[in-house]
Amino acid sequence: MTDFQNGYAKLEKAELKRIEINELPKEIPNFKNTFESKDSIIKKWLSDWIISAFKSGKIKENNLLPKKSDLAYYLGVSVGTIQNAIRSVEDSGLLESKQRIGTVIRNFEASNPIVRKSPSKREKVIAQIKKIIIDNNYKINQPLPSSRQISSIIGNSTNTTRLALEFLCSKGILETKPFRTNEANWILKKIPVLTDEEKALCSEDSISNTLVLQVEKDLKEYIKANHKVGEKLPAHFELSEILKVSVKTVHDAMKVLIDEGILLARRGRYGTTIIRMPGQNLLQPAIETSIFAKAEDAAIYSYQKMENKIKNYIKNNFEIGDKLPSMEALSKEFDVSSNTIRKALQNLSRSGYVHFSRGRYGGTFVTDLPQDEEQQAFRWLAVDSGYTITKKD
Repeated sequence: MTDFQNGYAKLEKAELKRIEINELPKEIPNFKNTFESKDSIIKKWLSDWIISAFKSGKIKENNLLPKKSDLAYYLGVSVGTIQNAIRSVEDSGLLESKQRIGTVIRNFEASNPIVRKSPSKREKVIAQIKKIIIDNNYKINQPLPSSRQISSIIGNSTNTTRLALEFLCSKGILETKPFRTNEANWILKKIPVLTDEEKALCSEDSISNTLVLQVEKDLKEYIKANHKVGEKLPAHFELSEILKVSVKTVHDAMKVLIDEGILLARRGRYGTTIIRMPGQNLLQPAIETSIFAKAEDAAIYSYQKMENKIKNYIKNNFEIGDKLPSMEALSKEFDVSSNTIRKALQNLSRSGYVHFSRGRYGGTFVTDLPQDEEQQAFRWLAVDSGYTITKKD
């Protein structure tokens, strides 16, 4: 199997070291006599400390920042101010946040993020502002509406919109005036480009769906690199380790591939089977001219084959009224789980081949002998039940 590398790491919170408050600089920022916002001051203070502490070895990659509430108490500001500052530090590549884990120190000399995460509200607003600029055909040096007006247009908070606009300023797309006035403060300096991910962010339910979209693409690449049609995919928890996301995200991505006809999900030990390679067109012949069943139908027969094996086993070794071995013994005979044997025997009971009896002298008894193998042969071919051949005299 080809090793699938997507450049991400799956972090386990219990294995990460959290930085203590007493490890932070003793000298806290001065918020008085300055025109800068508190979150901007904290951003500079936090960034300078991370860079120096990382280079000196006091902190390492994947160390967790103290909790936001603890940072807020230490600096004497609100949790919201700390949140804004951390978002700005993330933009510079020093930090990366992961839901239900915390904010981790990045190796800021690396170019790629270390963890996969769903996009934040601010990232969605950034995409929406870019779309507004493109859709309204804004020109270079043309002022944009105020942050309050833009937040009203996109239906988000003014604070998140301001942070998104400041991020676009940091990327040279916008320019802001040094002193705010009642007039427009955001000037367009470069026409933005929307990525595929940002286009998805502008759609409904994008916060939850965009990460699934990314994992869906990676899952397709993984299948093409490591598997063939008819093979079974690893379990959900194995794929979560390979793709560096949660089991739920893997589950949601696999549902998309099932809907596209790439995967077929079956219960029990049969798992999820590949029935079409990603990017491969599925050309189904017309129903009235095809002797072959659909791939989805043909794949189901692998489960039914176990029933066929037990039928042949009964036909070759038992007579009507004989007692079959226990389910545990049959599972060893056919090298499958006892649960699979139980389901197969239940189906054979419904077909009248076996009968279950309880009590001291109970067990599974043969009530009818299956037909000869030659008579059963065509039953297990993946033949479309709607296709018949009429022999002319």
